[in-house]
Amino acid sequence: MKAVICGAGRVGHGIARELAGEGNAVTVVDWSRELIDRVTTDLDVRGVVGHGAHPDVLERAGLANADLLVAVTYSDETNMVACQVAKTLFDTPTRIARVRAQSYLDRRWSELFSSDGLPIDVTISPELEVSRSILQRLETPGAFATAPFANSRVQLLGLQVDENSPVAGSPRGQLIDLFPDMGFDIVGIQRDKTLFIPEDTDPLMSGDDVYVCVQAAHVKRALDMFGRSAPRARRVVIVGAGNIGLYVARALERVSGVRVRVIERDKGQAERAADVLRKTVVLHGDALDREILSEAGVEDAELALCLTNDDKVNLLSAVMARREGAERSVCLVNDEAFKPVRESLGINVMIDPREVTVSTILQHIRRGRITGLQSLAGGGAEALEGVALATSPLVGKALNALDLPEDVAVCALVRGDHVHFARERVVIEENDRLIFFALKGAVSKVEQLFRVSLQYF
Repeated sequence: MKAVICGAGRVGHGIARELAGEGNAVTVVDWSRELIDRVTTDLDVRGVVGHGAHPDVLERAGLANADLLVAVTYSDETNMVACQVAKTLFDTPTRIARVRAQSYLDRRWSELFSSDGLPIDVTISPELEVSRSILQRLETPGAFATAPFANSRVQLLGLQVDENSPVAGSPRGQLIDLFPDMGFDIVGIQRDKTLFIPEDTDPLMSGDDVYVCVQAAHVKRALDMFGRSAPRARRVVIVGAGNIGLYVARALERVSGVRVRVIERDKGQAERAADVLRKTVVLHGDALDREILSEAGVEDAELALCLTNDDKVNLLSAVMARREGAERSVCLVNDEAFKPVRESLGINVMIDPREVTVSTILQHIRRGRITGLQSLAGGGAEALEGVALATSPLVGKALNALDLPEDVAVCALVRGDHVHFARERVVIEENDRLIFFALKGAVSKVEQLFRVSLQYF
């Protein structure tokens, strides 16, 4: 596949890395020569310096022969015009645009991106995707990562093992044998900086980050098994009333029994939030001020969500909220350099908006074969859901006897309301949904599983 990516920022760089790593021909366009130099030095991609919506620049980028345009510059208008140029002048088959301004996404203007409007196949709103990711995390507060698949019939959870975890020291196979009536499997382990797919004899050790695929009805049991069970938060303090904070607060207002308080430093933004929110107390002040935190009731809060657009404010406010009494904290962090300090700072969950956005865009790029996707372990692995078509080599094979490529594990098979796991002798049928866990280098092999013979490997 030939792809043109407009925007060499963190999201554009992430998409380019994923696509180039799978052997696609990628060209990246950006105004900044510095960003282009960086992406072409880091990755096996071609770079073009210029405006991402100008026809001559896109022509130099090879859009006339491209299969895909991904427009993820910081300007919504540039992204939308780039898609218009791609369709009108170059007839590019697939066009994806990042759109941040919520006004463009208002339901009243839904015709804007219709076939008669702007020719954009997929619009991605980072704020909405991150907000939804946060709300998913609130459903499983003991997990550091969570991803729903097969219409939420299956969850993939990231669970940390510590020295007090009941599972510490237990081999994978022994745990599965101990709970024969529980629908789950352990599909990945990150130990120190090494991510691998475990064998039955591999023990779970203190400090491991473990990826567990579990039937939705058994999520609580899985959390209990790892010693990570925690009640859903009912008293929540949100730091930041921007698009993400506002979206999350409005969603929580619809949940019975949840009390939310929002802290916003900008007076105008605080006033706008107070006008929109009906059941939420909005405080104008600095979340790094102990008095403001106290006024928000952080000492009784079960959860502090730090959602400003400043990484350092999010980190510091999360630390202060925990010290003042909040039971758990979640914060947005854009800079990967801060991730190693999560545990030492006592922060329960860090969410990388770039990783969430990249996962969403990749899911749409692979649409047709792959129906669900979540990037995991900082991009070191992906969980992918696909449908077994009649021509798939998977059809007719027993789930417990699949000869899978190296670094690929089957998480689950979903047929209607029934969920089956890797040890079950169930024969794969057409239209079954299969979920795989694959290390980064093997992702393309999972895509192949849905369309070519296994002899390909």
